[in-house]
Amino acid sequence: MLVSRKNHPKDTLVKINKDVIFGAKKPIIIAGPCAVESENQFRTIARAVKKAGANMLRGGAFKPRTSPYSFQGLGEKGIKIMRKVADEVGLPIVSECLSEEHLGLFKKYVDMVQIGSRNMQNFELIKKIARLGKPILLKRGMSSSIEEFLLAAEYILNEGNSNVVLCERGIRTFDQSAGNTLDLNGLILIKQLSHLPIIIDPSHSACRPELIIPLSCAGLSVGADGIMVEVHNKPDKALSDGRQALTPESFAKLMTNIKHAN
Repeated sequence: MLVSRKNHPKDTLVKINKDVIFGAKKPIIIAGPCAVESENQFRTIARAVKKAGANMLRGGAFKPRTSPYSFQGLGEKGIKIMRKVADEVGLPIVSECLSEEHLGLFKKYVDMVQIGSRNMQNFELIKKIARLGKPILLKRGMSSSIEEFLLAAEYILNEGNSNVVLCERGIRTFDQSAGNTLDLNGLILIKQLSHLPIIIDPSHSACRPELIIPLSCAGLSVGADGIMVEVHNKPDKALSDGRQALTPESFAKLMTNIKHAN
């Protein structure tokens, strides 16, 4: 397998720009709202997380929601807002692509393309995204095994794109008190099995903001190459996943904890 450490003993480094390199010694911190709601909202959050030390911005323009009545994102307008604000603050962006019809949009505006947990085994979409030649953030499916996760990454590498960052975002277990369960066992095992960098998403794992800081520190302590967290300036009024978002003040506290831990 192309993802196997047996065939590629050396850790792969995925470079977004000269300051953002996944798999190097410095953990990469990605932060931003679950969904881009307006230009002012995204700019406010982007400035706050940049000031606190984030390396990349995240934001959803196309949102895969469980309910068809939930906010679905701003679409193309959201992607363009992300690009404009990202250029203003000087941080690269990652966003999720849901459809083949949006590939041109992502190729033009986004620095890193996210394949979300719901599409981890949408292999035709994965192959087409891989052919864009852009770095890819591949999230683990919420009920997927480690083998299935790595085989999904194999599809990307098999298309000639080795710039893949894995993301452990929590899996479904019998206990739903905290949403999902961050699989640190799996993270450690993946680091042993594969040369690809892997980060964690404590926001979707915890679904509770008070758990995000300790989960982030735990993940980094066992070898995660970075974290991706949701940050919103007004979580109680967020159009998507506000209940699991950190405030800018809480994010600054997280960054302080990370710096002290290192």
